[in-house]
Parts: sequence; structure tokens; C-alpha cells
Amino acid sequence: MALFSDVLLTADYDRTLTAPDSSIPARNLEAIGYFMDNGGAFTINTGRSLPMTRAFRDRVPVNAPLLLYNGSATYDLAENRIPFCREIDLDLWQTVRRCQALFPDLTVEVQGIQAHYCFRKDPMWEAFSEHNQCAWRLASPGDDLGPFLKFTLYGQIRDVTVASLFEAGEAELRRMDWVQEELLQEFGDRCEIFRAAARIIDVHAKGVSKARSARELQGRLGRKLLVCVGDGENDVSMLRDADYAYSPADGVAADRFETVCPCAEGSVADVIYKKIPEVLRKSS
Repeated sequence: MALFSDVLLTADYDRTLTAPDSSIPARNLEAIGYFMDNGGAFTINTGRSLPMTRAFRDRVPVNAPLLLYNGSATYDLAENRIPFCREIDLDLWQTVRRCQALFPDLTVEVQGIQAHYCFRKDPMWEAFSEHNQCAWRLASPGDDLGPFLKFTLYGQIRDVTVASLFEAGEAELRRMDWVQEELLQEFGDRCEIFRAAARIIDVHAKGVSKARSARELQGRLGRKLLVCVGDGENDVSMLRDADYAYSPADGVAADRFETVCPCAEGSVADVIYKKIPEVLRKSS
């Protein structure tokens, strides 16, 4: 039996597998290769959509389906298909119009399978999408946008980098906190509301979580141990439910879970080289 053959390892992408500047430490990529070569099952468990995986899917080795949209869908790279997804139980266009009416200063985005969709001209949103290699479209009522998996509200987009959306002043934070509470009041009985970053709020189908998708994948793969790595609030359910959970030392969730090195130094590699071998030694 190979060293890691009992283990499914899922890692968040932004600020867990990546450094704050969105680069991927070479140490992480080397460690993932070592982990898989020794029998481990590895995948990304992210709030990113399928279109936003284009930035990394040819660079990050995985040998299990990607867990996307905060658990709303999985994508099998080997078979180029989506084995399952969970759709939001709301009318897409009514929901978009309601969000535009409630939050006219925010950018409303629907994250589809083929592209991300916006509903008014927004040059910064377009530049952000282009920079992050994400297909995008302007949509009009009646357009077929595919399965309704996730919609997102952005605060002001001032920069094309994902990292910039983690930064906000106190007034912006208060505004996005209020928006999150309003979304819970409006849609909370039928949706899950996640704060993906300081100026990003994600909305998904009720019951969706990174924890649920990771456990379901573990069952399909028949792995005994689920090990998870994540940094943010949308990772907390996954970390709490994992058999073993770790956060980068500079992560938002670092005060609640066992930590490894900061993300820029290769936090996923720390889990593979240090933490998982310790777990396996103790359980043998």
C-alpha cells in the first residue's frame, strides 16, 4: 500500500495554494506531485467557478474531480464533464433584478458553466475578468445562462487582481456587512450566503458547502481520511468537518485551526511533508 493511499486532501485555492499575489509557490506544486505519486488523492476545493479555473487547471496537478462554486458543482478534468451540480431554487432573472434594486451601487454577477455574466456595462469588471482568464458576457433578460449555481455581489472593483478584493476600508467593510445581512434576510431561507473576501459576497443553493462536497467526494473515492487546508470564512465548514484541518498562519481562519506556514511559503506543502505523515504515524 502506498504511503498516502488512505488520504483525500482538498485545498482552497486563493491564499491557501497561492500566495497573496496569486502566484503558486513551486514548493506546493512539487509537494502535490509527491503526494499523488505516493497514492494520495488531491483536488482543489474552491469558491471559484469553472470559467475561473482556466487560470490554474493546466498548472496545478490533481487526480480527483475539482470541487467548485463553494461546493455547488464538481468538474472531472479527465472526462471533461460535470458529474453533479446543485442549482439555486430561485428564478435567475427575478433574483438579478431584485439585487440590482436593493444594491444599485454593487456589481451583480452570475457565475455560469461557460462564462460569468454581468447585466450592465462595467469596464472594471470586464478588465478583472480578462485579467483572470475568465470568459465573460453581458447578458440581457431572457438569455439562457445555463444552470443557476452561484451569483456574486462585488464592492467597487478598483484593480484587476483577485488580491485587491480582499482589501477594504472600514466604511466599505461596514457596507458589505450590511449587504450580507440584507441578502440573508432576502434569500437566506433558500440560499447559502458566503463572504468570499472583504468586497465579495457569494450566494449558492441551500445546503451547499465545501464540507459537504469534500465528504461526498471522499465517499466516492473510498478514502479513509479527509484532510483539508483553507484560509477564509468560506473554508470554515470544510475545516470543521475534516478529519484533520489546517490553515496558513496568515489566514483569516488561523485563530481557529492548527496552522502551517504562511501561504506564500507553501502551506499546502507543509501539510503534505509534515502534517499528514505525523497523522499517519499516530494512526498506524
